[in-house]
Amino acid sequence: MPRKQPETDPMHPNSAFRQTETSDALSIAGARAFGTLAVNADPVPHTAHIPFLLSEDGRIADLHLVRSNPICKLTGPAVLTVTGPDAYISPDWYGIEDQVPTWNYIAVRLTGRLEALPPEILRDMLARQSAFFESRLAPKPAWTMEKMSEDTMQRFLRMILPFRLHIEDVQSTIKLGQNKPDDVRRAAASEVESGFGSDLSRLAHMMRDT
Repeated sequence: MPRKQPETDPMHPNSAFRQTETSDALSIAGARAFGTLAVNADPVPHTAHIPFLLSEDGRIADLHLVRSNPICKLTGPAVLTVTGPDAYISPDWYGIEDQVPTWNYIAVRLTGRLEALPPEILRDMLARQSAFFESRLAPKPAWTMEKMSEDTMQRFLRMILPFRLHIEDVQSTIKLGQNKPDDVRRAAASEVESGFGSDLSRLAHMMRDT
């Protein structure tokens, strides 16, 4: 299991937002299963927005990249950032004076080493990945790769390459207003869905229950 994030975690300076256990952070990342992969490059890092499949023990994330992506030539140290719900928080929502605007959000950062895998494993990886996503659409009958013609399958496989991120460190920021009194935080939560951001109802629920 990757180690618990240190107290000096640079993701957010307020330790109140960095109390999440590694297992919980991995659960968030694994359920989201989509993030931004970044590797160092000159003059700026290369990034790719990718779905991935996290192993049960949280040690590896399997993914694929289009062959033309420059990351395919830059295996080694890499970071996969996964974001959850987020929203602007108006000071008026707290119901107390002298507050400042802020943004509440969920973010998990998986740091490790990106490895290119043999093309021969690609079909199995894609089958596992699609099975994971399709299972979340139940009761819809699951789509399987057997529904693709062999010609379509082969064209698809020629376009992409398989990779694996070996996860060495897990850091997270779960910013839900934990630095506020319970009644103040819940007052803000009751207004979140009237604002703007991403997945507002889930964020409001998390703010109420934190």
